[in-house]
Amino acid sequence: MRISKIHIAHLLPLCFKHWIKNVCKHNNVSVVLYDRTLLLLTFGLTIIGLIMITSASMPTSEHLNEDPFYFTKRHILYIAIAFSIVIITLRLPMHFWQRYSNIMLILSVFMLIFVLIIGIAVNGASRWIPLGPFRIQPGELSKFSLCCYLASYFVRKVDEVRNNFWGFCKPITIMILLSLLLLAEPDFGTAIVLFVTTLVMLFLVGAKVWQYIIIIMSSILIVMPLIIAKPYRLHRIISFWNPWHDPFGSGYQLTQSLMAFGRGQLWGQGLGNSVQKLEYLPESYTDFIFSILGEELGYVGVVLVLLMICFVALRALSIGRRALEMNQNFSGFLACSIGIWFSLQVLVNIGSASGMLPTKGLTLPLISYGGSSFIIIATAIVCLLRTDYETRLAKMHLCNRITR
Repeated sequence: MRISKIHIAHLLPLCFKHWIKNVCKHNNVSVVLYDRTLLLLTFGLTIIGLIMITSASMPTSEHLNEDPFYFTKRHILYIAIAFSIVIITLRLPMHFWQRYSNIMLILSVFMLIFVLIIGIAVNGASRWIPLGPFRIQPGELSKFSLCCYLASYFVRKVDEVRNNFWGFCKPITIMILLSLLLLAEPDFGTAIVLFVTTLVMLFLVGAKVWQYIIIIMSSILIVMPLIIAKPYRLHRIISFWNPWHDPFGSGYQLTQSLMAFGRGQLWGQGLGNSVQKLEYLPESYTDFIFSILGEELGYVGVVLVLLMICFVALRALSIGRRALEMNQNFSGFLACSIGIWFSLQVLVNIGSASGMLPTKGLTLPLISYGGSSFIIIATAIVCLLRTDYETRLAKMHLCNRITR
């Protein structure tokens, strides 16, 4: 009996090693050091976005610039700029973002202050810094900067976050600073995305529930006076409950958006056949492009695009989980925060267009027109691809060490 136990004790590691070796050999035949699903989904959404921007912007572009493809040409330029940046950022290891996360955050704060001084006002909001023929939106950079900062902070202070209230409050303080600067523009939608992303990430790293209760109650006490102090904010929140009460006033944008969805029905009116884009629906190629997509491609098109967006968010969270399993903590936290940010922005945009949430000035990632938004989202997705690459490479090295 004793001899058999010794044999079994030696046999189990050998069997485990043999199993790992077979798995690694099998994987080496078809191993791909990048996430093909994420890459294909990103390309697919970008192509859909370009097609929908072309369709939705033609009437407005013809009216404003006497060129029906003006916004299409600009968006193609933004895609080219994003692709050039992607080639560079794809070669940067993830520890580069960790090393310079604080510098990026400081730069975002200064840019948010700078936009309040010399920013260009559009529809009553100063969110853009003029830079020659282009405009930079610091609010988009603040999302990515905060995600990098949170990931770096959790790597260094995860125990403090779990066991110390001050460790919990530090990222909240940074988020509040960014939110106050965004509210001054005003950009209420981005502030909400930063707030919820921070809270969800704190929950994922193991913060205590009573800390959430304090922060949420404090936020309600702070936000309610801000909403009441500005009549347009209160009107915007109330109008989405019943936009038909004032269809030519506070509820105009939402009623036009709902009519677009209603006209789409199951199969849509056909690509290019939207009526609402004929300057009935404001921001038809930016914040409300999803309504035009629903009108032209119908319920089927809406569901397919939503599934693609959902899979991008799920891939981001899956990449983050695998990175955390390989002890690549910064990459894992960053991937999770990007997935949460992406999901929230999609939720707010679609919720606003469909009347489930108050109207907010947030783009639909990879689909809406907008250079700053597209470039920052593309950079974030490249970070996901780089994280996945480093995780797969680490697994291959682990397999090689085990099988030697």
